[in-house]
Amino acid sequence: MMKKVMTVLVVLAFVGVSMTMMSCAKKQVGVAQPTKVEPKPAPVPAPAPAPAPRVEDVDKAQKLRAEIQAFESSHIYFDFDKSEVKPEAKAVLEKKAAWLREHPEYKVRIEGHCDERGTNEYNLALGDRRAKSATKFLNALGISSDRMSTISFGEERPVCTEKNEACWAKNRRDEFKLSK
Repeated sequence: MMKKVMTVLVVLAFVGVSMTMMSCAKKQVGVAQPTKVEPKPAPVPAPAPAPAPRVEDVDKAQKLRAEIQAFESSHIYFDFDKSEVKPEAKAVLEKKAAWLREHPEYKVRIEGHCDERGTNEYNLALGDRRAKSATKFLNALGISSDRMSTISFGEERPVCTEKNEACWAKNRRDEFKLSK
């Protein structure tokens, strides 16, 4: 019997100690610290609306776009199997040179093209000679070589695909693409 009493006492002691340890911790009472009041940041003013474009600026931009479109849409043409600049092409190139002198921020890429007759290799070389002929002429008119580049597309980009001389004549050309 004594053993039972001892066991009960040990269990009660264990439960008592456990209950004491699991009870809430005592709250610490301290001196209240004054809270810092942060000043409100000054409101940031909304950005002013962008001014509406002036009519003169819009007109200038439209005029420039029209000039660029006209520049790029006027091509020069070559005789069959030739790369010499023809007299009518010289007039076109003189206008292009004048425009380029007025707009030094622009560069031009001259693209040489051929008709479908001849091998691919021959036409690529002929297109290159045609583009370089235009470059040489523009350079003689005062356009710096570093503002010009050339590329040959040979017969790869025809504007006409019929099999006759009138169509082939349209494909023997130089085209001009502007960039800044």
